[in-house]
Amino acid sequence: MLRTLRVNPTGVADFPLNPALVALDAVVGERLAACVNRIPGIASTYRWKGEIHDEGEVLLLIKSTRERFAALRDRILALHPYELPEIIAVDIASGHAPYLDWIAASTEPDASPR
Repeated sequence: MLRTLRVNPTGVADFPLNPALVALDAVVGERLAACVNRIPGIASTYRWKGEIHDEGEVLLLIKSTRERFAALRDRILALHPYELPEIIAVDIASGHAPYLDWIAASTEPDASPR
């Protein structure tokens, strides 16, 4: 049976450690994300305001839906300590259909918990 594949973005954001823990609880608790994977020990080298910086960060992989991305982005911006945080969406081209359905159900604003 052929199914229509729902395209869900995986959001990516990087945070200092303590604000990351607050952010992931908020976005899952507020049903903006179904799941957040945190990958500690990320080292970022970047140019900011004319200077090169090396910082330790936590990379968050945030599973959500295209419909919830704007609200997710706005919430991360409100919680993030950086002036210009990394917040990007990467579409999932394909995936395990029951998992994608779980993401959709888990991010419905008024859905009952699963």
